[in-house]
Amino acid sequence: MSSDTPQNLPLTSINGKSASTNLLIIGHRGASREAPENTLESFRLAWAEGADGIEADFRLTSDDRIVCMHDDTTVRTTGVDLKIADTPLKELRRLDAGLWKGAAWAGAVIPTLDEVLAALPQGSWFFIEIKSGPEIIPHLETVLLSSGLSPERIRFLSFSAQLIAILKQRLPNWRTCWLCDYRHNLLNNTWRPSRAEILDTLDRSGADGLASANRACLNRDFVETVKGFDKEFHVWTVDRLSAAQRVQNLGVDSIMTNRPGWLRQKLTQSENRL
Repeated sequence: MSSDTPQNLPLTSINGKSASTNLLIIGHRGASREAPENTLESFRLAWAEGADGIEADFRLTSDDRIVCMHDDTTVRTTGVDLKIADTPLKELRRLDAGLWKGAAWAGAVIPTLDEVLAALPQGSWFFIEIKSGPEIIPHLETVLLSSGLSPERIRFLSFSAQLIAILKQRLPNWRTCWLCDYRHNLLNNTWRPSRAEILDTLDRSGADGLASANRACLNRDFVETVKGFDKEFHVWTVDRLSAAQRVQNLGVDSIMTNRPGWLRQKLTQSENRL
């Protein structure tokens, strides 16, 4: 695949608009404020509410199936304490992943990556956060290639720069973004990692972009510096209108939110008043 295909262009080039006028609203674990996170029910609600796409977490089971789950165990969202890596898919499918969010969601199951890909609406963005280690990559490759979906609107996310580098080697036509959170040192009012460390990590890993936590250290100069290296810039998790307006004004490509429908409505109302 040539280097000038849409899959290898910055997000703003794909959209044909500047990020400030075409901010993507991505449902963080779906519409997880209202629906049980990381379930098809949550994803479908996010799409119905007008989200541009979804973000979801994936892990490898003991029988090498890829399932949608943030934690390494199932206890928080199912009430049953099973470790994903030590449990086969068949056993995980017996669990109720919706009841904890309310009786209306009872019966929701832990979905597989195959099922989420099959449900993905045409034109929707899909941010795949990988929670397992490199052992998941061959199975990820098999599922994605057999799905027949174009890489154009799919992004891999990981906190591991090493995993990002391996992904770029194994799946060079798919774009990856390094997840970064920050620590604030109150004594000298500094944030780590520093800008230099972030840029170095992006360069060494070959990441196509940064998926940054929404922290006070973010400013327009930082966003423009990252994007000046032809990197995408995504922000998580943004659930307040004021925070969304702030990062939108920084020129980011997308924001991940637990309440995509509400936030899109509020942003639209705010823009219409201008």
